[in-house]
Amino acid sequence: MDPNKIIKYPLSTEKAIRLMESQNKLVFVVDIDSDKKMIKDAIEDLFKVKVENVNTHMQNGEKKAYVKLSSENPAINIATQLGLI
Repeated sequence: MDPNKIIKYPLSTEKAIRLMESQNKLVFVVDIDSDKKMIKDAIEDLFKVKVENVNTHMQNGEKKAYVKLSSENPAINIATQLGLI
């Protein structure tokens, strides 16, 4: 599946920014049919980073992915690339 179809858009809520700064995590809204492995591969492919862990959460018909990046890839750099900060 195309990585651009799996990852819809990044979230820049207050909680997402706090997670980015404290735990090196990014939050994305993702395709409802995607699984953790697909999300991990899509993030690694799109941003050329190493993903340690992916957690997903369903809410109001939306699927959110909490993506923990490895320590050598600061989440703040990816957020800057995406124009979130």
